[in-house]
Amino acid sequence: MKHDYHIHTYFSGDSDTRPEDTIEQAIRLGLKTICITEHHDMDFPDESNPFSLDTEAYLKEYALLKEKYHGQIDIRTGVELGLQPHLAKELDEYSKAYPFDFIIGSTHVVKKADPYYPEFWEKNPSYDDIVIAYLTDTLNSIKAFQNFDVYGHLDYIVRYRPDRLNRPETSDLYLTYPDLIDEILKELIYNGKGIEINTGGLFHLPFANPHKKILTRYRKLGGEILTTGSDGHTPERIAHEFDKLPELLGDCGFKYTTIFKNRKPEWIKL
Repeated sequence: MKHDYHIHTYFSGDSDTRPEDTIEQAIRLGLKTICITEHHDMDFPDESNPFSLDTEAYLKEYALLKEKYHGQIDIRTGVELGLQPHLAKELDEYSKAYPFDFIIGSTHVVKKADPYYPEFWEKNPSYDDIVIAYLTDTLNSIKAFQNFDVYGHLDYIVRYRPDRLNRPETSDLYLTYPDLIDEILKELIYNGKGIEINTGGLFHLPFANPHKKILTRYRKLGGEILTTGSDGHTPERIAHEFDKLPELLGDCGFKYTTIFKNRKPEWIKL
């Protein structure tokens, strides 16, 4: 696996990493292509960390870095948009305004808060209700807005669920909510969108996001577009455990992964 399509640097509100450090680590690892997908979450509930991307500055700096590292690695630019159903118009205008190679759509906010934070779960003790709300928001976001290429870490919510380790069955969303997961996957496929395999989940769970059952179901439903991403916010997490992906994806029925340039897919044989 030589392509990491989910990476953050200091242009994202949750990273302090210099872009050069990320690029040089990717070169050391022998990656062929990376896509930097900085966070841009409109209407993010934490005012102290708004996750608002300075898009002009980001694209300007990476234009220079593409020249600096030309011939060593193929650097592509993207964005990870935090989707919420009520933001469809604003997100569409934003995504059309910039020449991104790739756009990830992700759900980071449910019930006007980010489940990344432990206090979120303390305020919302009905964990199952939270998961249903998250999946419902994901589905409604996909129905409202389609100007993205893949949906990121589709079962993000289970990374941070407090009982995920002592009740591992709660992390298998296809076991518990197969109809809702199917509806999400069918909507993505109908609209020509893909999903990603995100190895950042391995820092919180015994599996990458999404769960193997979701990957397998996506493929059985006819889904083909699949990108590989580490969700790396620091250099040492770039391409984290990518060596495990060929076997995993092959078991799920995939023969190719996908990369994007100018918002158009390119197919990479496993």
